Amino acid sequence: MSQKVFKADVGEKGDFQRKASVFRSTISKDGPFPPEEDRYHLYISLACPWAHRTLIVRNLKGLDNVIGLSVVHYLMLEKGWEFADSDEVPGCIPDSVNNFKLVRELYFQSDANYSGRFTVPILYDKKTKRIVNNESSEIIRMFNSEFNEFAKNPELDLYPEALRTTIDEVNARVYDGFNNGVYKAGFATSQQAYEENAKLVYETMLWLNEILNNRKYLCGDTLTEADIRLFTTAIRHDPVYLGHFKCNLVAQR
Repeated sequence: MSQKVFKADVGEKGDFQRKASVFRSTISKDGPFPPEEDRYHLYISLACPWAHRTLIVRNLKGLDNVIGLSVVHYLMLEKGWEFADSDEVPGCIPDSVNNFKLVRELYFQSDANYSGRFTVPILYDKKTKRIVNNESSEIIRMFNSEFNEFAKNPELDLYPEALRTTIDEVNARVYDGFNNGVYKAGFATSQQAYEENAKLVYETMLWLNEILNNRKYLCGDTLTEADIRLFTTAIRHDPVYLGHFKCNLVAQR
């Protein structure tokens, strides 16, 4: 999970309300964060579907030698995501940039008065020592287009212009009914909110099944960001969301 549920994240009806990401700057040649080789660093958790999508796009585009990587401990405790050595926890990669022990230190380094959630993924600028962006949907688009001069696979376009309207429409429904839908069900604090969102997840999965019964990809005959955004939730459905979050109609009976 990318975050725990807090009282402030729950509405009056017991419905989980995800807070918007705070750091929303972009990588662009004419902006304060231009694309450069070995300037940016990605912080993720392998347990987090939102962070997982950024890792997939980073690797598919061939940016593993361009953008550094740190992987936190899979278990988020009271102080939030923690860094660990791979000898302690297989798969972890310590913070090689600042040698921080906690992800929250990155947030306070960027904004001493920060009072939001300490989430991953984080795209970080080593030159200015600031968080550029912590919104996964925007990070994957930056990886897709803004680092092509350094990428091993610059020809790969996961957001092709001809399919953008379709991709955006699919993303919107998948996000509400599946990516975030499982959390709206799992983090609901009222029976009504849970039942409404568990049903929404089920109906969204039926819709997705209809599409993928007839073709390999969500938006046509090519892999796009929509498929990646779906995959990182779908791969976690049976081991996590189905039972732990009770995203199934059987649980309602």
